Amino acid sequence: MIKLINETVDYLKEKGFETPKIGIILGTGLGQLIHEIEIIREVSYNHIPNFPTATVEFHKGKLIYGKIANKTVMVMQGRFHLYEGYSLQDVTYPVRIMHALGITCLLVSNAAGAINLNFRKSELMLIEDHINLQGGSPLAFKGVERFGERFVDMSAPYDNQMNTLLKSIAKKENIILHSGVYTSVFGPQLETRAEYRMLKLIGTDAVGMSTVPEVIVANHLGIKVSAISVITDECDADNLKPVDVQDIMNMAAIAEPHMITLFKELIAHL
Repeated sequence: MIKLINETVDYLKEKGFETPKIGIILGTGLGQLIHEIEIIREVSYNHIPNFPTATVEFHKGKLIYGKIANKTVMVMQGRFHLYEGYSLQDVTYPVRIMHALGITCLLVSNAAGAINLNFRKSELMLIEDHINLQGGSPLAFKGVERFGERFVDMSAPYDNQMNTLLKSIAKKENIILHSGVYTSVFGPQLETRAEYRMLKLIGTDAVGMSTVPEVIVANHLGIKVSAISVITDECDADNLKPVDVQDIMNMAAIAEPHMITLFKELIAHL
């Protein structure tokens, strides 16, 4: 993996990706933050050596380097998922690349379903902890100790200082920002009524199909992390309706301006 990472990093440096300080991963339907960036360089995933290629129609598949609030950022416009057929190492490869290029903080967004029925569609949830139900670990490979401590402490995977700042910004901007536990499942199918009931029993507030692998690797590499879920559907097991993907995208679009405000203001304070 070290050889692959070096090849990718060398290519991106040749393309002008120099010393980003903050990495950003944009989730499903959440790509509009790029309009707030002073773009210096951008490259499609399929041009980057050893990089996976986004296959989900809602993900653009570009790596962007630029500035927000006079801070250098590296943005993934579109992420990778296990349900696309990738391994956990594939899904988290971009985090390793961003770290090798110099990031020290990582901001993550995703679209999620509300298990906590006090949450409403188009609201936001700050992830304070997570449950991994994806059936594996991105650190479970031979030679992982070359990149960091094998047995990574996960008692506080999300940075308290950044999360406190996000709560303060949300209050100032009158943005509803819940806090809770995010559970990541494999997908791509959504959950049954029984599965939603199980998720509620184990302490889930919101459920999705991403984020946790990237957060685990970020912690492995010593990167500070904050993550926000956009609530795109309400998972009431007793009143479950068929999934409307377009409605999910619409809810993401409604919430996205608030998420952008939170990320922009946080970056300005970092």
